[in-house]
Amino acid sequence: METVVITGANRGIGLGLVQVFLAKNARVIAACRNPEKATALQELAQNSALEILPLDVADEASITAFIAALEGKPIDILINNAGTLGGDKQSVDNMDYDAWVQAFVVNTIAPFRLSVGLLANLKKSPRPRIISVSSQMGSLAGEGTGHYAYRSSKAALNKVMRGLAAQLKPEGILLCPIHPGWVKTDMGGSNAQISVAQSAAGIYRLIDTLSAAKSGQFLAWDGEELPW
Repeated sequence: METVVITGANRGIGLGLVQVFLAKNARVIAACRNPEKATALQELAQNSALEILPLDVADEASITAFIAALEGKPIDILINNAGTLGGDKQSVDNMDYDAWVQAFVVNTIAPFRLSVGLLANLKKSPRPRIISVSSQMGSLAGEGTGHYAYRSSKAALNKVMRGLAAQLKPEGILLCPIHPGWVKTDMGGSNAQISVAQSAAGIYRLIDTLSAAKSGQFLAWDGEELPW
């Protein structure tokens, strides 16, 4: 039985991933800011394979406490899913700079901090993998405008994870940033193209079949390689 850590697990894609991995008989450690308010997770917690832990990825002390709570436990898969859109004001004429800084803290720095903080746990696994949920909006090949905080923080995440993949590859740790698709969540909106269930199922297949040859690539939920 593999052990999977999923951040931002109380809703959206994170919750969908919890459901998929539990259905695949994995042991899931679901992290969210307020476990007592995560009613969907609490309902799933009747399954003994699910553990819910508090984690605010924007808070350094919370990350430190989370890593300490997992000390000595083998982890097979870390999914850095928690993220933020970066606020409503992200245009040339109206930019919330504090929210932009916060977007980098949540979307870029926190995944790195968790990944390196849990390396000892991952090294106990025979097949360790780190997956960070990014977005094709962070691709430098794209020409979209607006959402500057979100785009730039996800582009930075891609670069960080690409470098980390190269560094950890000799140790057998596979690592990819992934685009989950345009998903019908609070962030993606009702006009999005795919459901949470479709995205989560695709991400599961991607993780389950991830090979050393694919490590360090920017991949979509359906396995397609994307341009950086």
